[in-house]
Amino acid sequence: MASFTTLTSHAALLSAENVDTDQIIPARFLKTLDKNGLGKQLFFDWRYLPDGSDNPDFVLNRPEAQGAQILVAGDNFGCGSSREHAPWSLMGWGLRAVISTSFADIFKGNSLKNGLLPIVVDAPTHAKIVAALKQNPQAELKVDLAKTELTLPGGEAVKFPIDAFAQHCLLNGIDQLGYILSHDDKIKAYEAAQP
Repeated sequence: MASFTTLTSHAALLSAENVDTDQIIPARFLKTLDKNGLGKQLFFDWRYLPDGSDNPDFVLNRPEAQGAQILVAGDNFGCGSSREHAPWSLMGWGLRAVISTSFADIFKGNSLKNGLLPIVVDAPTHAKIVAALKQNPQAELKVDLAKTELTLPGGEAVKFPIDAFAQHCLLNGIDQLGYILSHDDKIKAYEAAQP
């Protein structure tokens, strides 16, 4: 897993609320245990027309969204069923962070364990971000994970909450197993000392 320290990027704006994991990646694409290629299935039923061509009205297909590493989403993002494929597909498209006023708990946990940073902001801050992106779709946001700070396009910096263990893992580019393995010498020493 790649470490997450700071990120400066423009953002794609998906203002829909209650976006569930089946909308993020439809269930028919959950037959794989491999993360590779899942970015193509991200928001599949919204991104593509019935003939398979790109839906020009969907935010991720618009020119201004290309290269965005941040998604600004509506409230209650990632609700619905539990599936790691949802953060995998978001990251497969190129996203590293999602900003919302709230996330479903399972989606949030799956994201943190897989290197995608869910950033919770209050409603007034979210409204400022949305207004800035509507005025200038290329406006940049800056995420500083060590400081737990999000800098808005106008320069205002706001704090965001994150579990300390998840923050440690993201900063060091390790998952839970990687964290355990980083203590391998201590584990072996403890085991060797046991009768």
